[in-house]
Amino acid sequence: MTEIAEFNPVAGVMDWVEGGVRRVLAPNPSPMTFRGTNTYLVGRGEVAVIDPGPLSAPHMAAILRALEPGERISHILVTHSHLDHSPLARPLSAATGAPVLGFGGSDAGRSPAMDALAAGGDIGGGEGVDQDFRPDVVLADGTRVSGRDWSLTAVHTPGHFGNHLSFVFDDVIFSGDHVMGWASSLISPPDGDMCAYMASLDRLSTLPARRFYPAHGAPVTEPAKRLAELAAHRRAREADILRALEAGPAAIPALTRRIYTDVHPALFPAAERNVFAHLLDLTQRNRVSPVGPIGFSTVFRVT
Repeated sequence: MTEIAEFNPVAGVMDWVEGGVRRVLAPNPSPMTFRGTNTYLVGRGEVAVIDPGPLSAPHMAAILRALEPGERISHILVTHSHLDHSPLARPLSAATGAPVLGFGGSDAGRSPAMDALAAGGDIGGGEGVDQDFRPDVVLADGTRVSGRDWSLTAVHTPGHFGNHLSFVFDDVIFSGDHVMGWASSLISPPDGDMCAYMASLDRLSTLPARRFYPAHGAPVTEPAKRLAELAAHRRAREADILRALEAGPAAIPALTRRIYTDVHPALFPAAERNVFAHLLDLTQRNRVSPVGPIGFSTVFRVT
């Protein structure tokens, strides 16, 4: 907790976080973004930018100021297409000539189950999605992108968002919004998928890493420990939901208020989306069942 509290960089000021990696904090603090979006610059000479951030002229100027004389941005990589990550990619590309790389548009990477729900159900969601995002270069899982002194390998890590990528750089991983130290990720269907989220945590646990660099908050210095904590947190929430439903069928708002007893009311909408994601996952695993067609207002019961 001390590490989280002490993470307080100045927006627009470049910090070297380790050899070959610079960070520029975007000026977009909020309850969902913590201090703001961490934009990373990787390499020297030919520089890769990871998560250019929100549409902000001051932030773009700060990214360009972070370059040393003679350097240029050669690649712009996006972990996923939320409005705090991807909108600046296109203006930065126009200013530098660098291509934008990502997994795909904002509906890419969804599971068939989430696609079906999005097409046929009143499930809400879509918070903060950059619907205009289209990469110039599509990165499949395992694709390697290289510059003069750096190489990044894309790892598809859906869960928080279907088109979410993490990037492996030597023995560190840029983990986007999938793994953060200050908070767990919002999982809001259909873009968020709890089943995929848990699978992606497992996937990342198989990759040796000394440190994770998340898109919000301080570096994660004990990746294996943090991955285990996040998985345990989700399993505990699942158990809370099942216990609450043992008292009788209930809809999402009632379940959320029973379970999230220590959450500020302003965060209830996000908590409700997480509960919905758990219920959909539990439904797919035949642990709970909906009373009628699945939607955000559906009542669920223990199977």
